[in-house]
Amino acid sequence: MNNEIKYGIDGFKAHELEVDHWVDANGKPTESINLSHYDGKFKVIYCFQSWCPGCHSRGLPALQEMTKALKNNDSVAFLAVQTVFEGHHENTFDKIMEIQEKYGLEIPFGHDPGDEDSHNRSKVMQHYRTGGTPWFIFIDQNNNVVFNDFHLNVEKAIEFLNTIA
Repeated sequence: MNNEIKYGIDGFKAHELEVDHWVDANGKPTESINLSHYDGKFKVIYCFQSWCPGCHSRGLPALQEMTKALKNNDSVAFLAVQTVFEGHHENTFDKIMEIQEKYGLEIPFGHDPGDEDSHNRSKVMQHYRTGGTPWFIFIDQNNNVVFNDFHLNVEKAIEFLNTIA
């Protein structure tokens, strides 16, 4: 019997993001982005907080590597979401644009501080039961969650994502 605690919802249908604050791939504020905007595509969602050391040392470099390796694959869409669950005064909307520019990531970035209904905790974190940041969520073309964890082997992820056409 496997006693490992499993966070997330691998194998279940993806929940809509419910993130209201976004910037586009060029850092310009844009309308809300929904998973349905990427129907038929494989979706990679990177969850972070601007003040998270692991996000800067591991997660964002991993995201950079993946987006660079897959820049010509139109079947894979990348999104980044700042999933705020603490430090609301530091993990602000303005920070997502700074991070997007600092890492040269030409993908949409969202800011999810939650609301009263979510007790001011990220809705993405609640719906996907993430265990903190950095965190990666992979959603297949049929909107099934196929990976949901903070342990990501970047080389294997790129190898896998390159098989998607």
